[in-house]
Amino acid sequence: MIQQFTQSNQHSIFDELASNDADLQKIIDAHGYPPFWSRPNSFESLVHIILEQQVSLASALSALNKLKERVQELTPARVLLLTDEEFRACYCSRQKTGYIKYLAEALLNGQFKLEEFHDMPDEEIRAKLTALKGIGNWTADVYLMFALQRADIFPIGDLAAVNALKRVKELPAETTLQEMLAITTQWQPYRTLAAMLLWHYYLSAPKAKL
Repeated sequence: MIQQFTQSNQHSIFDELASNDADLQKIIDAHGYPPFWSRPNSFESLVHIILEQQVSLASALSALNKLKERVQELTPARVLLLTDEEFRACYCSRQKTGYIKYLAEALLNGQFKLEEFHDMPDEEIRAKLTALKGIGNWTADVYLMFALQRADIFPIGDLAAVNALKRVKELPAETTLQEMLAITTQWQPYRTLAAMLLWHYYLSAPKAKL
């Protein structure tokens, strides 16, 4: 069964998680609820997430906006008309330029269709996305969470979520990713929303604490 969350039910899910985990309750008590983070199920959203790999959110948004200025509407066909020099002028590295082109070509040649993702299981979507060069589990996780509102994803490759988890749970620095993943199983089937609370904490708490 596909687990999803919506703007109308996310607060009740946060409350359910917090009722079973005092550490999550503390986040809500101190910082309120996270906003409803959502993106369309679109080529532009995937390009945006690729641009966000290993850079600040502000840098990625700046590059995305430059691309949109250049092509007006960010579509696979229009992106493939851009030269490498034009990509560079839009703050896209050579590596990410290649990733965006691979994605555009995959969509144009029918390797997969984004609209089909709505009814597809999480792991099948992940397999289709990560088959593309430049799309790993982190990119797939973020897409599943925010473009498809899948409710049971924990982005273990996300540094902010991992650091917030360590802080909130007072974990030793040497705690492994596998050990942290085991901790997140207590939040099933709503690990996405637990991760959103951790991100909310990360963004709201004084940086000195983190």
